[in-house]
Amino acid sequence: MSNKPENKSSKNGNHQLRFVDLFCGIGGFRIAFEGVGCKSVFSSDWNEKAQLTYESNFNEKPVGDIHAVAVADIPPHDILCAGFPCQPFSIAGVSKKLSLGRKHGFEDKEQGNLFFTIADIIEFHQPSAFVLENVKNLKSHDQGRTFQIIYDTLTNALGYTVYYKIIDARSVVPQHRERIFLVGFKEKRSFEFPEFPAQGPKLESILDTEVPDKYTLSDHLWKYLQDYAAKHRAAGNGFGFGLVTGKDVARTLSARYYKDGSEILISQGSRKNPRRLTPRECARLMGYPRGFQIPVSDTQAYKQFGNSVVVPVVERIAKAVVASLRRPLGERPGLVLKANDRSNTEAAKRNASPVSYFKARRQRKA
Repeated sequence: MSNKPENKSSKNGNHQLRFVDLFCGIGGFRIAFEGVGCKSVFSSDWNEKAQLTYESNFNEKPVGDIHAVAVADIPPHDILCAGFPCQPFSIAGVSKKLSLGRKHGFEDKEQGNLFFTIADIIEFHQPSAFVLENVKNLKSHDQGRTFQIIYDTLTNALGYTVYYKIIDARSVVPQHRERIFLVGFKEKRSFEFPEFPAQGPKLESILDTEVPDKYTLSDHLWKYLQDYAAKHRAAGNGFGFGLVTGKDVARTLSARYYKDGSEILISQGSRKNPRRLTPRECARLMGYPRGFQIPVSDTQAYKQFGNSVVVPVVERIAKAVVASLRRPLGERPGLVLKANDRSNTEAAKRNASPVSYFKARRQRKA
C-alpha cells in the first residue's frame, strides 16, 4: 500500500485548484495564482526578512528551511510553484563565485541542489502541474548540461510533459528582465505560453514625482561610478552604470541594488546627481499591487524585489496553466503554436536518455 497522499487531479474541472509556493520570497507567485482563483495551501522560504514581508501581506508566515520539512507533511496540491534560487546559475552569481574560487551550479552545496528538493516533492505528491522560474542563464549554464539534467529529470525520471520559454518582462513592466519558465503537466496536455504585448510601458509610469533627498547619490558615490565606468570603457569592457529617464526602460533590477543602485539610476537633470529608485518604485517595477506592504528596511526591500518574479508575467502564465488544467484531456487551445517558437519544438523533439543522477540520488536516500 502506498504512503503517498491521494491527490485528486484536475479532472474535476470545478474544484478550486490548490498550489504550494516554494522559495516563495515575498509572494509574487501567490498574488498571481490567487488572482486566477487558486488556493494557497503551503508556503516556504528560509529568509526571515522575506517571511516578514510575506506575512504582512498574506497573514501567513512561510515555513522556513524546506529541507527541515518532511515531504509527506507538505499538503496535497494541484500545482507546484517554485522560483528556486538563481544565484548558482545567474551570470552575475557565477562570475562572483568564480572570482572567489567557489562552486557554482549544482556544485553549490547551499543552493545548487535545491532543484532536486523540488523533484523529490513532485515525485511524492504528483501534482497535476508545476511552474518553475529561474534566470535566463540556466539554459546555457555549464554549456547546457545543467538545463539538460533539469529537463531530463522532469520528463524522463518524473514523467511530466514540459514546456519552457524565456520571457522578457519589458512588455508588461518598464524593465528588461529575461527569465526562463518551465511549465509541466502530469498528464499529456497541450499548452501555449501566453502572448505578450509588443510594446510595454516606460519608466515614467512607475516613478514618483517627489522623492526624498536620501535617494540622490552623494557627490563621492556619483564620481566613483563615473570614474569606474570610464576605466572599464577604456579597457573595452561594458561595465558601468545605467542612467535612464522616464522615457526609457530600465536594466534588470538585481538583489544587489542596495549597494549603489548603479544598474538603474534615474536622471534628475544636469544640475543634480541622479538618484536610486525608492522601494515603492521597485515594487511597481516588479508589478506588485498598489497596497502591497513593505515592512522592512530599504536595504532588505531592494534585495527582496530584486529577487522577485515579475507579477504580471506570472499572472499570464498562471491563467494559461489553469485554462489547460480545466480543458478536457486532448483538447487543444484555440490558437496554434507559432512555427518559430523553438523553445517548445525543441522540447517536443528531444529524445534524451534517462537521468542516472536523479535515480542514483533517490537510491542513496532510501
